[in-house]
Amino acid sequence: MKLGVFAVLFAQKSLEEALDYIKGQGLDAVEIGTGGYPGNAHCNPSELLADESKLNAFKEAVESRGLIISALSCHGNPLHPQKAIASEHDTVIRQTIELAGKLGVPVVNTFSGCPGDHEDAKYPNWPVAPWPNDFQEILDWQWENKVIPYWTEIGKLATEHNVKIGLELHGGFSVHTPATLLRLRAAAGEAIGANLDPSHLWWQGIDPVQAIRILGKEGAIHHFHAKDTVIDPVNVNSHGVTDMQSYTQMLDRAWQFRSVGFGHDNKTWADIISALRLVGYDYVVSIEHEDGLMSVEEGFSKAVQNLQQVLIREPLGEMWWV
Repeated sequence: MKLGVFAVLFAQKSLEEALDYIKGQGLDAVEIGTGGYPGNAHCNPSELLADESKLNAFKEAVESRGLIISALSCHGNPLHPQKAIASEHDTVIRQTIELAGKLGVPVVNTFSGCPGDHEDAKYPNWPVAPWPNDFQEILDWQWENKVIPYWTEIGKLATEHNVKIGLELHGGFSVHTPATLLRLRAAAGEAIGANLDPSHLWWQGIDPVQAIRILGKEGAIHHFHAKDTVIDPVNVNSHGVTDMQSYTQMLDRAWQFRSVGFGHDNKTWADIISALRLVGYDYVVSIEHEDGLMSVEEGFSKAVQNLQQVLIREPLGEMWWV
């Protein structure tokens, strides 16, 4: 396995400065934002696709430092009911797939998106209960008319460019659990898989180790984010896991994101890393920082320190004792 980071943490730095800093921390890989919610501070697909010299310079900046690009990431909502928003995010996804193909980057990370409840809706609608029956009707309409058709088309496009799609299992979007990911993968093809982030599983009550086993048996883990979550044992009884308070309300929230090791101990993270190895995932573990109690630099460096202790780097050898 290799250790990497989602470089949008360092959007205030130039690409070269960010890469130097990342390399200086002893990392092997970088995940780079190309638009959507993460922005494109270090990589503008339309510019690189239009200018071969800029494309080559971008590639050289990474490779000359001994790093690899684990994924290009353009998290957005291409199924947004407002067509202008959906079109913008869809364009970025398509450009990012093309760019990944040209760069030889194997994965494009994004969200599945979430449609509205009918063609003229203005806002996404995320059903989370089977009753009243209206919710089931909305869910069926979304999947049959929006989710499956869109991702079937994008999956084919990705395959044409020798790229896989890593969908982050994130609340608020149609694909947010192992089951919803596998439902879409069965309908849209094996180019569709997970960018598995334990932080979003923990607050939904899903054990990441079991999620890894479920998805890993299907070969459906394309990328991995390393981010932690802590559940407040008191506040969760007031607000539940679907707490709608701002992330800034840290004293009152039911849960909050933390740097690796500050929500769950190293044994838990060792179990996660071991589960990844068990199902055959030996690719990049990409650090993402969204810890409201630490600066980017401190949260990132502590995540590096904790993961360096549990990451399994060397290839599997023979079981000499068998």
